[in-house]
Amino acid sequence: MYMLKRWKKWKKKWKKRTKKKWNKLRKSKKMRRFYRNISMIAGRLPKKKNIIVFESFLGKQYSCNPRAVYETLKQQDRNYIYYWSIDHRFKSRFDEHGVQTITRFTLKWFIVMMRAKYWVFNSRLPKWIAKPNDTVYLQTWHGTPLKKLALDMDEVYMPGTTTDMYKRNFVAEASRWDYLVSPNHYSSEIFERAFDFNQQLLETGYPRNDYLFHYTEEDAARIKERLGIPEGKKVVLYAPTWRDNEYHFIGKYKFAVQMDMDKMYQELGDDYVVVFRLHYLVSDKLDLSGYEGFAVDGSNYPDIRDLYIIGDILMTDYSSVMFDYGVLKRPMIFYVYDIENYRDQLRGFYFDFEKEAPGPLVTTTDEIIQEIKQADTIRSRYKDHIDWFEQTFHSLEDGKASERVISRVFDRTEA
Repeated sequence: MYMLKRWKKWKKKWKKRTKKKWNKLRKSKKMRRFYRNISMIAGRLPKKKNIIVFESFLGKQYSCNPRAVYETLKQQDRNYIYYWSIDHRFKSRFDEHGVQTITRFTLKWFIVMMRAKYWVFNSRLPKWIAKPNDTVYLQTWHGTPLKKLALDMDEVYMPGTTTDMYKRNFVAEASRWDYLVSPNHYSSEIFERAFDFNQQLLETGYPRNDYLFHYTEEDAARIKERLGIPEGKKVVLYAPTWRDNEYHFIGKYKFAVQMDMDKMYQELGDDYVVVFRLHYLVSDKLDLSGYEGFAVDGSNYPDIRDLYIIGDILMTDYSSVMFDYGVLKRPMIFYVYDIENYRDQLRGFYFDFEKEAPGPLVTTTDEIIQEIKQADTIRSRYKDHIDWFEQTFHSLEDGKASERVISRVFDRTEA
């Protein structure tokens, strides 16, 4: 028994050490040069005009605009071969939908990527992945900007980069995009400037929001059951963004619950459930023990669109979720406990968020509780702000954005 325990302990240490060495090698300049050479060689292979590769949030999710475009193409029964580029750790999320997958940065992935006619991604690719000239790169992006982006940022506080390097890399990546999806005219102006983008801009509305026009009550009931939300309770969806300067290491950001959960539970526990949805870049695990039946971690739920439709109230901060959730015309609360630092130091805003937000800005737990209890009055109290918000950001949202994107990209390049 003693020797078995020692063997298991040694094996665990060996695996951890090996994984650490592999991760270090995988991220090294030598390995990146190797990947780039492989992709350039594979790029000379004959192109398959009917292959499309999709990726959402670095291969972690079957979600967002790529999902909407994919599902619409499937419904149209077109003659394509579809692949989803995935992070192997999240394979089960794709398996439940029965989609064909390829694991990022494997040999098969490089071959398929280089032979594919189309890439449909919603976040950036590493700069060392070569893009063949005859590949059509459709960048759908993943949000309407409130906080400043790329070239519009004064300072970049993310780990592993400098402000100049970050901006150069961003512009270099954007120069590879053949098409960029924009949800509205406001975003179009920002994208063109902040990304230095001068290719085909598709001002179509966001494909991912089509679902918000087509879901059913049965869908909502199924989602609540999956999350274990008791019948009859109202749902507060809490979806904060990430902070550039709060991180463990490159690509892994911190999160701490900045509210008095005991007081929230005491005041709201009888009538409400709070569903937490952390940003995909946040690596911390939520500890909600002691609040069972009141607080639910929805961070690993496959697609935030399902959480939108069950949310009676959205609580966020500076996240672009406000622009998507707003399509549902439900109350929103903005918990901005660090607004001075975020506005003046980290990012800055594109419009006067403090004066024009389509709902109350709160900074304490007591204010959160008060606004949740009177949420039914928010849309009337903030009517002027909400009218401006909807006219500015939702004029193209009608449930048909995916069809418009497909018409502009695939119909045109097929012809």
